[in-house]
Amino acid sequence: MPHYVVLFPADNEPEWEAATEAERQVTFDTDFEFGQRLAARGGKVTGGAGLTDSKHARTLRPGADSDALVTEGPFRPGAEQLTGFFLVTCDDYDALVEAAEVLVKVHPVVEIRPVNEF
Repeated sequence: MPHYVVLFPADNEPEWEAATEAERQVTFDTDFEFGQRLAARGGKVTGGAGLTDSKHARTLRPGADSDALVTEGPFRPGAEQLTGFFLVTCDDYDALVEAAEVLVKVHPVVEIRPVNEF
């Protein structure tokens, strides 16, 4: 069964940190609904995580003399950054996209990418 990663590259981290438990629960419920919709279409969420604390993130790039250049924070400029992801399996890509449509209720951008197996 093909594997995909569903990415959330534009969630507003400061807004999430300031949210009430009830506001966060709406996101959790919507994410759960995605899993149910995906399962109804023959797919499955196999993993995932919310990424937090971008203040402690580090970005590594090639530097001079083959040394790595380490900078603070995520690579993406501004507030846009990867804040979470789901790993999923699904035989039908269109069914995955249909199931993921519910996610835009709480995530401003949802990106789906196939995963190459190594």
